[in-house]
Amino acid sequence: MVEISDITFAYHKAARNILKDISFAIRENQCIAILGNNGAGKSTLLKCMDRICPAQEGAIYVDSRNVYKMSKNEMAQNIAYVPQHNETVNMTVYDAILLGRKPYIKWDATTEDRDIVWDIMHKMHLEDFALRNVWQLSGGELQKVMLARALAQEPRLLMLDEPTSNLDPRNQHEVLQRVKEIAQEHNICVAIIIHDLNLAIRYCDRFIFLKDARVFDYGGLEVMTPQNIEEVYRIHVHIIEYMGIPVVVPFPDEKVDTGLLSTGTYGA
Repeated sequence: MVEISDITFAYHKAARNILKDISFAIRENQCIAILGNNGAGKSTLLKCMDRICPAQEGAIYVDSRNVYKMSKNEMAQNIAYVPQHNETVNMTVYDAILLGRKPYIKWDATTEDRDIVWDIMHKMHLEDFALRNVWQLSGGELQKVMLARALAQEPRLLMLDEPTSNLDPRNQHEVLQRVKEIAQEHNICVAIIIHDLNLAIRYCDRFIFLKDARVFDYGGLEVMTPQNIEEVYRIHVHIIEYMGIPVVVPFPDEKVDTGLLSTGTYGA
């Protein structure tokens, strides 16, 4: 289980808080979507959780252990973070994914390490890319490789910053489905920054809305209401259900009137 407890962060002492008193929990096998408009602090939150931007106040706990007190190697064994933008490296796809096993390797990669890498490559449909050089890949292919490397770490907490931004529709669904399956198989807690609300509804279990540096709302499908979406994103939406799946339909030309918002999980 992952617990985020009263996280407050500002980039400078005199600057405004990017995050203020942020608290929530992620259970094993659970995928949460971190939602909010541009500048809401979503990426900063993941960086605080990964200790890239240590919070001025609060703490993050993974299985009751304070992340800020872990060694670098302990961090790498417990937390994997895939940023929005990844740099290419001059190595094969197989070797790039094998780097995910570095926190566990003492002298050389073991048979178990290599089996884990091949298993992840199979699940991510990357076998045919094994000997390709990473710098030859498209943006979407590189994104899948970086995700596969993070999964090879076998972390307790996996954090993904817009993992579908460079992917075509088929790969968007395939990647999120694989992440969800692997999370359930290995009892991983997953936090995903995602702008596509329909992908979030389809593949995430819980949803946290950030607004004005704070948690606006957090919960299951019951918080994915037109009211919350319109309050956070300032765009009018309808939520309909098709074949048992909720679908968010934006109506950007319609004026947002918070006084006339409907009640209930679905509606206009």
